[in-house]
Amino acid sequence: MTTGFYWDERCFWHHGGNFASTMPVGGLVQPMVGGLPENPETKRRLRNLIDVTGLIHDLSPRRAGPVGRTEMERVHPAAYLDRFKALSDAGGGDMGLRAPFGPGGFEVAAVSAGLATQALRDVLSGRVSNAYALSRPPGHHCLPEYPNGFCLLANCAIAVEAALAEGRAERIAILDWDVHHGNGTEAIFYDRPEVLTISIHQDRNYPMDTGAATDRGQGDGFGTNVNIPLPAGTGHAGYLEAMDRIVLPALQAFAPDAVVIACGFDASLVDPLGRMLCGAETFGAMTDRVMRLADELCAGRVVAVHEGGYSEAHVPFCGHAVIQRMAGSRVDAPDPLGETIRLRQPGPAFDAFVSGWIDELIQVLEIETPATAG
Repeated sequence: MTTGFYWDERCFWHHGGNFASTMPVGGLVQPMVGGLPENPETKRRLRNLIDVTGLIHDLSPRRAGPVGRTEMERVHPAAYLDRFKALSDAGGGDMGLRAPFGPGGFEVAAVSAGLATQALRDVLSGRVSNAYALSRPPGHHCLPEYPNGFCLLANCAIAVEAALAEGRAERIAILDWDVHHGNGTEAIFYDRPEVLTISIHQDRNYPMDTGAATDRGQGDGFGTNVNIPLPAGTGHAGYLEAMDRIVLPALQAFAPDAVVIACGFDASLVDPLGRMLCGAETFGAMTDRVMRLADELCAGRVVAVHEGGYSEAHVPFCGHAVIQRMAGSRVDAPDPLGETIRLRQPGPAFDAFVSGWIDELIQVLEIETPATAG
């Protein structure tokens, strides 16, 4: 098994301007060291960690060119791209909501989308068995005409549209486990029966007005949008129950040619923009489940595309766990917060509450699970 690892130093050079967390500096908002939560250190430190542990030797490191206008325009209107390019050339700005960029932001976003697109092409063509794309800036909040939540181009959607247009696949599933709802990806494929979109996220975190379980797609795409909003405080057991009872049955029923994971790590216990209780063990266990099912459904064709995650210290260990499982490697990076996370897990009463919550989601989603089949 060959796991491709797609990255580009230019992605670490992207910057988002003068922010204090998610607030633009000005008025009574003081400048802050570090600025925007979406900064290069979470991804750079992941890249460093796989070097230091030696996991890189079990991977096939690869580069990719930027996506071109043809690929971009399958998702984004020409007018949006023209405006983005012009503002990028003029020094940067913010065309949407919490999605600032500096000079050259257009070119860096094209490289980020290019990593995801080439990774999916290579998996579908058999050049690699599966792949991890260390994309930055992220993409899952970006709407066709409106950048949002640090996202400037819809990386996963651009990759999927390219694969479909080029005849490399007929059906693709996108599983988004970023703690925030994948509203951009949902909007792009909301009426598309050939793309299954699944988002596991903290209920009403960001965006607060999207991500309801009742939003199931429309027209020919009805039933191929699956939202799994979980209550704040959900931990390891709750995430795995959602995987086992909703995600895996939905993937099994859809039978995709490939699975794309929008791989955010902001469900971490210590993430500043989430309120979940996950650790590296959780992300590794979710990856194991996807890989096993993908082996059965689509010859193991899985591509993980890096999305959010804002704890510079913890993201590298969560990412290492995912990449290690994808590669089938024995090279481990024990989670330094593992024991703390285990001690902070919800008790039986809250786990039972989450189970009941998932029962209700299953009824809304009309998912046939092992517990309801027959």
